[in-house]
Amino acid sequence: MQVKIKTYKKKRKTRRIHLLLFIFLSFSLFIILTFLHKEKPLLEEEKDAQQQEVSFVLPPLEEKKEVIRRGMTLTDILKPYNLSTAEIHALIKDVKPVYDLAKIRAGQELRIFSSPQGDFFSLEYDINEENYLHIKKKEGTYGAEIKKTPYDIRIKAIWGIIKENLIFAVRDKNEGVILALNLAELFAWDIDFYADLRRGDSFKIIFEKKYLNGEFVGYENILAAEFVNQGKKSLAFHYTYPDTKSSDYFDLEGGSLRKQFLKSPIRYSRITSRFSRRRLHPIRKVYRPHYGVDYAASVGTSVQVTADGTVTFAGRRGASGRMISVRHKNRYETMYLHLRGYAAGVRKGKKVKGGQEIGYVGSSGESTGPHLDYRIKKDGRYINPLLFNPEPVKPLRAEFLDDFKKKAGSYSLCFEAPQIIFSCFSNFFIP
Repeated sequence: MQVKIKTYKKKRKTRRIHLLLFIFLSFSLFIILTFLHKEKPLLEEEKDAQQQEVSFVLPPLEEKKEVIRRGMTLTDILKPYNLSTAEIHALIKDVKPVYDLAKIRAGQELRIFSSPQGDFFSLEYDINEENYLHIKKKEGTYGAEIKKTPYDIRIKAIWGIIKENLIFAVRDKNEGVILALNLAELFAWDIDFYADLRRGDSFKIIFEKKYLNGEFVGYENILAAEFVNQGKKSLAFHYTYPDTKSSDYFDLEGGSLRKQFLKSPIRYSRITSRFSRRRLHPIRKVYRPHYGVDYAASVGTSVQVTADGTVTFAGRRGASGRMISVRHKNRYETMYLHLRGYAAGVRKGKKVKGGQEIGYVGSSGESTGPHLDYRIKKDGRYINPLLFNPEPVKPLRAEFLDDFKKKAGSYSLCFEAPQIIFSCFSNFFIP
């Protein structure tokens, strides 16, 4: 009886081993077959397709800049790139709905990209500072689109002190005249940058510099600025409305920097004679009132109207020579005397905007040299332009005030603690 039981147990154990061995061999066979299926040789058609796919890699393109000379045509420029006259005419026709290539003039530059064999591939042309035309050959036709110029915008900050004038102070910081003029224009509603400036005045500017292919090409926005003039601090912060995308400058509380009138009709000049009730006339040698401010400047210097208004007179008037009178709201009137001439379109009845060029400095009428005599009237009575303090225009829109204050506050913090300027902006740099 014991022998039979042992035999039965032994048989059952043998069957279990065989079953496990069968499962193991089956699983191994499945793995091997799967692997072989994945690694099976490619068919000839598949090989060809794969080779074609791998070999379709564009060779490096060669770029050449072509400056259009007087008398040259687009055909003259593009023929060396293996394009026939018919193909060039087709290119011009295909591109015309996007941009008329007839607008390109002598002296302008084209960037032409070609294969190593010299075959035309694409063309680029700068339409203006912000946009360029891109033309590319594809499937027997020519596609064109206008693209944004890929500028690299970097942020920089400078701190400076006035020793002689603003331009020299900005140059001392290795920046250009344009930045100085932009800063002066920013505060032009409150500060006359010749009459009001004093030695020891200071400024701080956070601004954008524009680069293309690693080269500096110009200034963008002043993001924030501080100017201390005769102990009085003025602040300006750039803000773009999220809905309209329009931009302007405001003080820390959201008040507009703009006022009804600019402080000066000339961007950068010097005062040679001030408003006076009794002044010795330089030609007639008699004492008489001088109801304006004289700004000395070279002949032809641009004169800008100081506020929105309507031209009421543009012509010659006795001792005043060539002059312009402009009527403004709230019963104000401004006058610009001793001009050399008038800007295009300026005539009686013409509506003008504050800051618009209306004429040019001259020495017409009773004048000892080139200068502008600038005058203001209120209700028909002369007032001193240098003491005139006009009202500001509309402040920042209330619904965006919190957003503005948050951004302006970060700039203000950088002004107070310049050592943290690097943490204020991710793209701040020192050239």
